[in-house]
Amino acid sequence: MRHEIRFSGLGGQGIITAAVILGRAAALYADKHVVQTQSYGPEARGGASASAVIISDEPIHYPKVTEPETFVIMSQAAYDKYGCKAGNNALMLVDPGYVTSRPCCVCLEVPATAEAKAQLGKPVFANVIMLGALMEATGVIDYESLEHAVLDSVPKGTEEANKKALAIGREIVRKQL
Repeated sequence: MRHEIRFSGLGGQGIITAAVILGRAAALYADKHVVQTQSYGPEARGGASASAVIISDEPIHYPKVTEPETFVIMSQAAYDKYGCKAGNNALMLVDPGYVTSRPCCVCLEVPATAEAKAQLGKPVFANVIMLGALMEATGVIDYESLEHAVLDSVPKGTEEANKKALAIGREIVRKQL
């Protein structure tokens, strides 16, 4: 099975980091074939940021996402550029604190930034909350593989907060399904 996922938002939201973590989880812990690409503006923070991940059971011969079935959208500008192109069969996870538009496809609201601030004290955990939500909504990766990849990727001393962030994302989606 092949999964195409597009992450997009603003620089500083951890968009690229989230995609790298997902790719790491699939490649290193779930024995899948993975391609991860990224693009971002010249600004360090606040500029456009996007990343795509292809996860497949088979070798990947073309490394670009052509028709993503899953979108993780964390800013209105990202929605305007990528989300409005989502097909009717797509699934979109949006952070409602930053995205006001809604697509015609299935849309799950994941208030990742607000929950990161409220439950973990910092918005920096929003991307990991989104990863937990993505995993729960799609089953594209199993929890153990994702948790291993998160713990491999985060700064020392933040492991417990990041594990909690994954759990928050899972619970947000569980309440909507």
